[in-house]
Amino acid sequence: MPGEISPVPQSVPQGAQPALRASHADRDRVVAALGVAAGDGRLTAEELDERVEAALSARTVAELAGLTADLPPVSVSVTGVVAEGRDVLRIEQKFTRTERVGGWVLPRRLEIAAEWCHVKLDFTQAVITHDTLQIDVDMQGGNLTLIVGPGIVVDPYGLTLEFSKVKGHQDPDPGTPVRLRIELIGKKSFGRVAVRHSRRGRLGRGRAALPAGG
Repeated sequence: MPGEISPVPQSVPQGAQPALRASHADRDRVVAALGVAAGDGRLTAEELDERVEAALSARTVAELAGLTADLPPVSVSVTGVVAEGRDVLRIEQKFTRTERVGGWVLPRRLEIAAEWCHVKLDFTQAVITHDTLQIDVDMQGGNLTLIVGPGIVVDPYGLTLEFSKVKGHQDPDPGTPVRLRIELIGKKSFGRVAVRHSRRGRLGRGRAALPAGG
């Protein structure tokens, strides 16, 4: 049946399953199955978080099989849509992961609508077009990871948390130059928001970054 997820991908020969290397598609299918199981009440939020982390780092099909061995096969639709405009970027994702890395151009506003998946936004090489980026979050399950470099601050105080938490956030020291302010608004339920700090990032690579207030 199209879209059916079983503990071990059906296309894998039985004798090769234990040592076969897992693909991104294999991991995504297992993450999708875990999300459905959590939605059905078969997994707690803590169990879902642990298993999703394990699925995303799994190297073999056998490792993935263990994460869904106690769950029934399910049918899901795994989709991902990224719509871009000059001032608004919208990310819609279900049951899999998505990321924005490298020299991506920052919009004025970023909208995230995601269910049971991980979203990673790496700002260390991003091209800054405004001094403030507002991120409107509508996420259930999974983690939102923000990787920031020098001069980038995250303001999470407009975000409503439900069975969720923010990790790694630091209020900037007074007098520290701020090149980009990221404002989080909306709602995050289950999972967590993680802010990671990198000292190696260079803002506005390929284009001059706007100074604060510019």
